[in-house]
Amino acid sequence: MNRFAQTLLDHNIPSLQRQKIHTLQINLGYRCNLACSHCHVQASPARTECMSWETMEQILTLAAQAPGCQVDLTGGAPEMNPDFTRFVTALRAAGHPVQVRTNLSILLQPGFQSLPGFFRENQVQLVASLPCYLNDNVDAQRGEGTYRASVDAIRRLNELGYGKQSDLPLNLVYNPAGPFLPPGQDALEADYRTQLRQQHGIEFTHLLTLSNMAIGRFRDRLQAKGELAAYEELLRDNFNAATLEGVMCRHQLSIGWDGTLADCDFNQVLNLPTRTKGKSLADLKLNDLEDQPICTGDHCFACTAGAGSSCGGSLVA
Repeated sequence: MNRFAQTLLDHNIPSLQRQKIHTLQINLGYRCNLACSHCHVQASPARTECMSWETMEQILTLAAQAPGCQVDLTGGAPEMNPDFTRFVTALRAAGHPVQVRTNLSILLQPGFQSLPGFFRENQVQLVASLPCYLNDNVDAQRGEGTYRASVDAIRRLNELGYGKQSDLPLNLVYNPAGPFLPPGQDALEADYRTQLRQQHGIEFTHLLTLSNMAIGRFRDRLQAKGELAAYEELLRDNFNAATLEGVMCRHQLSIGWDGTLADCDFNQVLNLPTRTKGKSLADLKLNDLEDQPICTGDHCFACTAGAGSSCGGSLVA
């Protein structure tokens, strides 16, 4: 039994169980124009993993079982999948809200500069990584020039109404640069808003704070510095049972670039499959997943430490 499962038992919780699924999170591939130091999937320009249109068609069929469910597209840079716009168009035509997790800088690259207009036309919701409001901190984590490119991309999105209109949300994402928990989400959002307005005159909808998983490049970095054990202990010591109701795995299904199923994107990377009665994406029944136990591991402490961490930001005040 892993330590997270034991901690649940210590709190008289036999297991985490999935409730009704309202989100399908789809990883469209690991190719990315960046190679960020915290990336748990270790995306980069050199990666070739890419979801096929055939798999996308299976997802469209699956999503039809839950009319109106949100589809959350991630990567890598999901925009770099050659069928990206085709998939988004098909999802929107089927009535699904679509959310794209963008690194912002991709929107300035040749071949992708029309995407902001495409997003607006299709009312795509955007979640954008901006791990700090200071230039040096962002460039250290994501690569030289990334901060300036991100600001320029936000400025373009603002011109189209993103971050200013309620129907065009632009949520930014903060994650720590080192082995510590995020600060309070509301207070940090206020700092972001003040700094980004004063420095660049740009706007956003909300800030989402996420804890880093000790997976992928972030784990490698912690190991190299001898900080991994202390960080994992920090996460365990700050376990908060109040976060369990809102953790993302209870309300969503993760689908990998190759069509494999998992309880969350992190389990996907760790090859921890979901406990499903179906054998594959093609014959899966979403109702079969309700009330099923979720596969957990020690990495789950990152989602339940302090105020909690989910794809939608902190879970408790």
